[in-house]
Amino acid sequence: MSDQRVLIIEDEKSLVDVLTYNFENEGFEVLSATDGMDGLNQARAHHPDIIILDVMLPVMEGLEVCRQLRGDSRTSDIPVLMLTAKSEEVDEIVGFRMGADDYVTKPFKLKPLIQRVKALLRRSKSGEPSKELVSKHGIEVDRLNHRALAGGDVLDLTPTEFDLLWTLVRKPGRPFKRSDLMEACRGEDALSLERTIDVHIRSLRQKLGTYADLVETVRGVGYRFRETEPS
Repeated sequence: MSDQRVLIIEDEKSLVDVLTYNFENEGFEVLSATDGMDGLNQARAHHPDIIILDVMLPVMEGLEVCRQLRGDSRTSDIPVLMLTAKSEEVDEIVGFRMGADDYVTKPFKLKPLIQRVKALLRRSKSGEPSKELVSKHGIEVDRLNHRALAGGDVLDLTPTEFDLLWTLVRKPGRPFKRSDLMEACRGEDALSLERTIDVHIRSLRQKLGTYADLVETVRGVGYRFRETEPS
């Protein structure tokens, strides 16, 4: 029997009952909350092994719950699987802005959901070092908390600019084609044409200020982050 604890934050009582029954049959201890604030408080008090979090919740919406979970040292390491009834919200939910680890769109089948939960738990217990933070030449990008800094100063980046910086910084010296960068940018403000990458890069450089030269143009290819620090 498993001694792992799952917290279900969901306001649909019938779904909570079904999930509780099935997870208890799998050997889990189950906690539940029917609004976002109660769920956040339970997560802080009981530190479950994993959280199943609905997007549409009373008192505090699921995305805000997720953001606060990730910003709290007591809960930042807990895997979060989000539930949504709107498939078009997928990019926002699984995007690193809020820190969700996975999502399932309603209606869903129970067996695949349970398998996803178990997979997230295996990953969180594997002991692998975190790959959510990169730092190079004074630029730091924290994907878990969606925060980027240049010389210690927080950058006010759009989702697309953030994804661009993350993609470039984690592979210094590697040239990226514009098409590759477009694929990496799934933010809601990303446009579909490759040439718009140039506009986003220009804006990113402006916000980087004295660090702008770290983002280099590779003629005939695209862009890269400098492998060696400028003198």
